[in-house]
Amino acid sequence: MNYYKSSKKTYETNEEIKELALRYLDKFQPSKKDLRLYLFKKVLNDEQTGTSKSVVLEQIDSVIQNLENLGLINDDMYSEMKSKTYLRRGYSLNKIKMSLSLKGIDPERLKKTIDNIKKENEDPDFYSAIKICKKRRIGPYRPDANKEMFFKKDIGVLARAGFSYDTSREVLNIDKKELKILEKKL
Repeated sequence: MNYYKSSKKTYETNEEIKELALRYLDKFQPSKKDLRLYLFKKVLNDEQTGTSKSVVLEQIDSVIQNLENLGLINDDMYSEMKSKTYLRRGYSLNKIKMSLSLKGIDPERLKKTIDNIKKENEDPDFYSAIKICKKRRIGPYRPDANKEMFFKKDIGVLARAGFSYDTSREVLNIDKKELKILEKKL
């Protein structure tokens, strides 16, 4: 005789799935793809074998469509918010594109977001590369004696962060006086 009940809750109706989605939305601000993935993992657990995956996906899609109609999920707003956050952190435009595409943002919306970033900021990659250099203490933030010795390493760091060779070389060759002027624009 098993006296222990399962701690996993089964979600069978649209209302139960909607409650689960609302609790998740209360804690996090996900994209549609992230919410769909979370709901799918939660709803389709090992104990619930009577429901087929296609039925579960239809229920999840109807709940997500309902939440989108109510305005609780908006991928346009999500991509704008995330891109501004990533830009403040020092992400390159390439890294922003990749991060948002992995979150399920469609290419048209992604192109519009990147165009807005380019319109609002003058040369966003250049200033983001300066932020990375400041954070990692590389390039113009290194002592003058070590700059030439670590040039290749610094180029590699910026390349892995998604910056082009020309932008990386331009940022690494900034002198101290010009750097103080550019830091005021950050």
